[in-house]
Amino acid sequence: MKIIKYFFEFISIISLFCIFRIIGLSNASYLGSIMGRVIGPLFRSKNIIKQNIKNGLGEVDKKRETEIINGMWSNIGRTFAEYVFLKDFKFNKTNFDHIKINGTNYLNEIKNNNEPAIFYSGHFANFELMAMELDKFGIKCAAIYRPLNNFFLNPLMEYLRIKYICPNQIPKGRMGMREIISKIKDGYSIALMVDQRVSEGPRTLFFNKPAHTTTIPAQLALKYNCKLVPISLERKEGPNFEMTIHEPYKIEKTGNDGEDTKNITLKINQVIEKMILNNPTQWIWSHNRWK
Repeated sequence: MKIIKYFFEFISIISLFCIFRIIGLSNASYLGSIMGRVIGPLFRSKNIIKQNIKNGLGEVDKKRETEIINGMWSNIGRTFAEYVFLKDFKFNKTNFDHIKINGTNYLNEIKNNNEPAIFYSGHFANFELMAMELDKFGIKCAAIYRPLNNFFLNPLMEYLRIKYICPNQIPKGRMGMREIISKIKDGYSIALMVDQRVSEGPRTLFFNKPAHTTTIPAQLALKYNCKLVPISLERKEGPNFEMTIHEPYKIEKTGNDGEDTKNITLKINQVIEKMILNNPTQWIWSHNRWK
């Protein structure tokens, strides 16, 4: 039964990708926005989304809650539609500069010093562009991703990611961790999203509530003395974005790796919290973060 479901999902998505390509980037992004707001709520629990908003933002009035939810679905729909245009983003084949990058001085410093760094962010705007822009800038980088459950669709998404986002893609999991360590030793920086729940992660405060959180950035920073580099990404209008490279920082070791890991991970969560508060309509509130 699951095979049939996955197959029809695959056919539907391929058909939509063809339509998006035909109508062009701006129109596809706009259509994706409409589809996200109409279709998105059918696939995710409204109660989880509302509870997550309450967990993160506290009590908000109904109008603001609706604005955040509609903005989230609009952004998810736009991001979905933009997958078919990753090649255009990669090679600037559009008639406009689709992204403005702030903090390139930090990227130049990392590149010139040839020092591996840990770039981290969350699922904001079109989150796939983070690793793409790092690669375009000449950062020797590997990106961590979560394989899709749909085994018909996953090979296509892996192809798109390797071809147009970052050629070095590492799947999450134990095997992936070995590859991450190998890349770090070879001088590669690592790019990853840290805002989703991971079953193997310890519970760390996120908006003052315990949530399973990845400790990969903390572990790598401690073991390999890597700087941590937060990146925020914001959708400005349609398929236009602004990406900010925040100041890299080194962690302070106390000799107690367990406590250090906990404190580093907490600080990372606090950085992500600020990004969410700055732009709540573009974060994915539908993920069951506090499960």
